[in-house]
Amino acid sequence: MNSLQKGDKKLLNAWAFYDWANSVYSLVIASAVFPIFYLALFSKDQTYIHVFGTEIKNSALISFVTAAAFLKVAFISPLLSGIADYVGNKKFFMKFFCYLGAFSCIGLYWFSLEHIYISLLFYFLGLIGFWGSLVFYNSYLPDIAFEEQQDAISAKGYSLGYFGSVLLLAVSLFLIMSAPDAEKIMQMQYSFVMVGIWWIVFSQYTYYYLPKGNENSQRITNKILFNGFKELKKVWIALEDNFALKKYLISFFVYSMAVQTVMLVATYFGEQEIQWESKSAATTGLISCILLIQIVAIFGALLTSKASKKYGNITTLIFLNCFWIVLCAAAYFIKLPLHFYIMAALVGLVMGGIQSLSRSTYSKLLPETKDTASFFSFYDVAEKIGIVIGMLVYGAIDQITGSPRFAIVFLAVFFIVGVLLLRKVPKK
Repeated sequence: MNSLQKGDKKLLNAWAFYDWANSVYSLVIASAVFPIFYLALFSKDQTYIHVFGTEIKNSALISFVTAAAFLKVAFISPLLSGIADYVGNKKFFMKFFCYLGAFSCIGLYWFSLEHIYISLLFYFLGLIGFWGSLVFYNSYLPDIAFEEQQDAISAKGYSLGYFGSVLLLAVSLFLIMSAPDAEKIMQMQYSFVMVGIWWIVFSQYTYYYLPKGNENSQRITNKILFNGFKELKKVWIALEDNFALKKYLISFFVYSMAVQTVMLVATYFGEQEIQWESKSAATTGLISCILLIQIVAIFGALLTSKASKKYGNITTLIFLNCFWIVLCAAAYFIKLPLHFYIMAALVGLVMGGIQSLSRSTYSKLLPETKDTASFFSFYDVAEKIGIVIGMLVYGAIDQITGSPRFAIVFLAVFFIVGVLLLRKVPKK
């Protein structure tokens, strides 16, 4: 390990490069290839599976497991934040969760309905590993970069993550498309292995230059372990004196449930509800749609940024939520691949915008404090709990009605409530 000074360009680039290493998980596993692979394991007449002592619809099952994983993440994130703030060897913890996630992705190669419990465990642990490593990755930013460098290097990390993940997804798409129909499933399994290897190999550059951790190393005690929860409690108390921030956080919590849920279930919806010409056409079309969303989301974020400067953050967020309401309602009627491509482009347009503007709006509403990390930790936990509720609601409606169309339409309720709550936030 090389010892570099804070602010050193080589150190900053090494930190940002972890985004290149780990973002392949969120795109290939969470969004694109794995959902297609998972549903392909079921025959056309078999959409239910006997698991946990009952019959559960395939897409509802993965929604419930995802909700359970995010609930775990919401609980352990404050614990990990406490450790990251005080323990000297936080690189060890970052590596642990990185390797947990990466090897779990490799484990998805053996995902099968015959061994459904261990298969779901690999999926569960992959999600835990990804989000767990991010806690320590993010906590390094103030350690390695001066305040005036942090925005730029954070944006660079995001850009590297985008290009890296799109590159690997494009390679996976090429391998899947060029394979005979009988071998497409195997190519998807290979893509899971590629994600794990990619994540491990490219993270080594980051680990080589990152320092071990804080200079003042301490043993993990109960005080340190639960410090993250104490910080969240302080933020909760502080919200009582900040009307605008409190109202905004409540509105964000509600509409974010729907935004994150749509992102996580879009591929499952497209595979089940769109009338593709064949399984092969569905695979190619769905992965292409995910790539389309990623590309359009960049332009959406730029357009949203310009709109917020002209009309204000809250007004722009209200418009975005109204747009989402229309998209959820329209989703009930789409059946053809062309409809899904149009929907994907529109989702990408408002997905990138609402995510970037939500975080920047929260940042602007924060009180004058040096403890911004605690406020953003609270924001992240609220977002994770929102995902848990959103996925549970989606899964429950999908299970009860047997159709994800009703579940998507119901998500519009969250956006409607979000609009009503945003109207109560002061616009200045």
